[in-house]
Amino acid sequence: MNKFKRNYMIKMKDIVLEGANILRKKLKEVPFPLNNEDKGNLVCMLNYLKNSQDPIMAEKHKLRAGVGLSANQIGLNKRMFVMYIDGKEYILINPKITSHSINIVYLPDGEGCLSVNRNVLGYVPRYERIKISAYNIDGEIITHSFSGYEAIVAQHEFDHLNGIMFYDKINKSNPFELPNS
Repeated sequence: MNKFKRNYMIKMKDIVLEGANILRKKLKEVPFPLNNEDKGNLVCMLNYLKNSQDPIMAEKHKLRAGVGLSANQIGLNKRMFVMYIDGKEYILINPKITSHSINIVYLPDGEGCLSVNRNVLGYVPRYERIKISAYNIDGEIITHSFSGYEAIVAQHEFDHLNGIMFYDKINKSNPFELPNS
């Protein structure tokens, strides 16, 4: 089944919301060579992020801004996610975190998620730097080194592939306890 045609525009109605089983599954590896359906889905996912960051498109289509999107957030059981940050596009298929820093960081205002329609307060501890090995859309093995905000986003999306939501990582007894304390 083809989830989205390459020129389909993903909208908020297509985003799977918390409570759905697919968001709690460890997703399946994507077989290679990549088929046209998977390529089309990845293009649509990336286009959603671009459109959501364009004020005119976002307002016209009532899109929530996003910087990352994983396949299960649009109902697909596939280990792949996309990021669009500061004009840089990332497509990561069957990613693996190959190394990470010791230092832990967090976003002072907490994290959000397109699949979560509520504010969740608390610090989400993340590695300050990570290295990810993955396949790109052409089936080539690539390696990305992410730091700071990009590392946080990549870990957030990587967690989705393992059925982990960002709020699972918040300290339940003290949500604003500093991760390094």
